[in-house]
Amino acid sequence: MRMEDMVIISVDDHAVEPAGMFDRHLSATHRKLAPRYVVDDAGQGFWWWEHEKKKIVVVGSNAVVGRPKEEYGLEPEALSQMRKGTWDPAAHIDDMNASGMLASILFPTFPGFAGQVFWQGQDKANVIRVIQAYNDWLFDEWCGPYPGRYILSGILPLFDIAETMKEARRLIAKGARTFIFPANPAKMDLPSVHDPIWEPLYALCNEAKVVLNCHIGTGQFPEHASMDAPVSSWITSFPMVIAQDAASLLHMSALHRYPNLKISLAESGIGWIPYFLERADFTFHQHNAWVRHDWHGKLPSQVYREHFLACFIDDKFGCRNFAEVGENNIAYECDYPHSDCTWPDVPERLFENFGGMSDRLIDKITHRNAMEFFNFDPFAILGRENCTVAALRAKAAGVDTSVRSVGAERRLGREGHAVTSGEVLAQLV
Repeated sequence: MRMEDMVIISVDDHAVEPAGMFDRHLSATHRKLAPRYVVDDAGQGFWWWEHEKKKIVVVGSNAVVGRPKEEYGLEPEALSQMRKGTWDPAAHIDDMNASGMLASILFPTFPGFAGQVFWQGQDKANVIRVIQAYNDWLFDEWCGPYPGRYILSGILPLFDIAETMKEARRLIAKGARTFIFPANPAKMDLPSVHDPIWEPLYALCNEAKVVLNCHIGTGQFPEHASMDAPVSSWITSFPMVIAQDAASLLHMSALHRYPNLKISLAESGIGWIPYFLERADFTFHQHNAWVRHDWHGKLPSQVYREHFLACFIDDKFGCRNFAEVGENNIAYECDYPHSDCTWPDVPERLFENFGGMSDRLIDKITHRNAMEFFNFDPFAILGRENCTVAALRAKAAGVDTSVRSVGAERRLGREGHAVTSGEVLAQLV
């Protein structure tokens, strides 16, 4: 296969929410109670969201795409210092075309990757309105004008199971193929995935074939090794922290009751999965006589391959060992516009992972697995011939993808010295 002939679907990208996002979806009265976009009084363009008098700062590393790597950092940035595609839906489609990427799933930014910032509001009736408005903005304004380009994914008011079910059904009617769900809700002061309170949601997902989408950082939080450790040591280990959450998810009894209940591990990487599954099977053989977890006649690795999807940005080891990961359980993620994403060189960098791999396997990893897992068929809307890297890039002939400095001040680390975890934590606080 030629690189230009690939079809690429990303199962993990992010939208930076713009000012005015709630204007069309809340009344004038309710807009006064919603999160609001604030610009600093000093006129320097720094910005944040504020909700119920709480300041929600969005760190700059969430939107560094298109900038020189030397200017990556954590400082809050104005939208004017971000690439337009991070916060403008039309420009985002341009950037998808420029990188030859057909479709994606969008996770939130300021509400947190699971929407948890909303849940913290004291006025729960208002929180529910805001979540509905957020979903309507994403579905109708951002994704709606571009059919076939997005796998629709919504936030749920998980602090209230009755309201969760109402919103879940409403979103399914609007075309949702996945719900954002914490990798470990117990870490967010919600009932654990093993609590029967979630049974109605699991049953609905099974019936409607809607995926629970679990992003890293929405469960076990990756701890810094020490305050003086280089922060790159933390960045290195970040994706693998979801392994602990995945072990708990794998033990959900609901997976044996609901064959169509699927779980996507977003921003997870795949290279660690062969040993994870080997260890799970070893634990079953070595310990289940006294642990007594009911696997219903299956090995844990079998259950994983029936219910889970994991994704990667760059993982040559994982791709070489696709059989041990599970060839049906691998998808691609771009992670636009975060600091790990390889935009605009997505196809070039992705293709490097496929040395010696058959066209059939490349198709599965780049798009077929995602289409089947999320019950999403962009070809029926757009025609496959219009979905390749070459076809999409032809539409983006005028899109400027050059690296552009925004003159960001270096605020982390001394010149010539490694940035430490302590410096990053101090900046975030």
